Amino acid sequence: MITNLNDLNNYLITLRKGDYQRYNFDNFLEKVKFEYNIPSIHISGTNGKGSVGNYLKNIYLAKGYNVGYFHSPYYKSMLEMILLNNEAIKLDYIDKIISKYDKYIKKFDLSEFELETFIALNYFKDNNVDIAIIECGMGGEDDATNIFIPKLSIITSISLEHTMFLGSSITEIAKAKSGIIKSEVDVVIGKLNEEAIQVIYQVALQNKSSVYQVDNYFNERLTDNGYMFDTIKYHDLLIKSFAKYSIEDAMIALKAVERLNEILPIDEESIKKGLNKSQLLGRMTIINKSPLSIVDGAHNPEAITSLCESINALNKENLKIHVIFAAFLDKNIQNMLSSLNFISDDIYLTTFPHIRARKEEDYLLYLQDYSYQENPLELYEKLKSEFSNDLILICGSLAFAFYMIDKTRG
Repeated sequence: MITNLNDLNNYLITLRKGDYQRYNFDNFLEKVKFEYNIPSIHISGTNGKGSVGNYLKNIYLAKGYNVGYFHSPYYKSMLEMILLNNEAIKLDYIDKIISKYDKYIKKFDLSEFELETFIALNYFKDNNVDIAIIECGMGGEDDATNIFIPKLSIITSISLEHTMFLGSSITEIAKAKSGIIKSEVDVVIGKLNEEAIQVIYQVALQNKSSVYQVDNYFNERLTDNGYMFDTIKYHDLLIKSFAKYSIEDAMIALKAVERLNEILPIDEESIKKGLNKSQLLGRMTIINKSPLSIVDGAHNPEAITSLCESINALNKENLKIHVIFAAFLDKNIQNMLSSLNFISDDIYLTTFPHIRARKEEDYLLYLQDYSYQENPLELYEKLKSEFSNDLILICGSLAFAFYMIDKTRG
């Protein structure tokens, strides 16, 4: 019986780890006769899924719709992954599902994410939401979330990541992400390179699906509250984010809203209110103003490049930048560190409490060029005291970003 978060965590620990396949989950769903017909938006992509999903959630909530939202990873608790009208799922519902299906969860050896997906979709179905926003975990075609027909598919971005599971080239990864495209279901895509676009159009053509590329924005300006920008249709849109890359995510959300307007009408007021809600943690999150200290969850080369552009745009006073960097073992840190070298000549490698986090020995090839500090919190306090007039950037992993935000905010 799941009565508290400790019970839940202990149960999740017992679930399958380490592989990426659908055989078990598909057999489980067939056995329990799972059906799902709730109007949903399915989001795949390398970067931006969380921000796009968050903007969509806030826009539809601003209009008064009953909104479900499933996303990952979480900040402190798995409960945060499954939201109904911006409120986390309750433990008693999770207990009800686990108690009902425990025999089959164990028989078919489900993974943690498969169970979380199953719970989320049942929760949205039982609460009869007007729209459910469902983010993929890492992939598309074989992702645990890819078990329903959405009203709209979104592919935010495509770059080399999770190559052990999704493929070693942009073409292979684009093919995997395009697996969420369903027959005659519209697809919205972000700013992608030509190689990825060709793959998506080919898959969409096979499925008789229309592809809609994100619109351009213009006149962006950085304000004290975040970025303001215009589109052809709207003026003075404001996102509460200092991340310039978040404008692109907002534009994807706007295109999605436009494509679904017939079944989920939205007005300009709701769009402006929704975009102006607080941004997700770990996206250019400011944790201190003196020295200016920014935490960002950028965890692959594409995201780090976008982060550097946002830092340069924000750093109008040309403050010296100090970087605290930690990453997971499977990340391409060479390219990430190369990009960070363009904005800083003072980069520190570190680690944090996570089973997948790089330790000192995992940075062996980089220790001649970068200093390693075991404790990121002590390092941050040291840099704060020594460089009170500079800028400190903490990045490399979303899990690391959450850890640092949690610890520095007390």
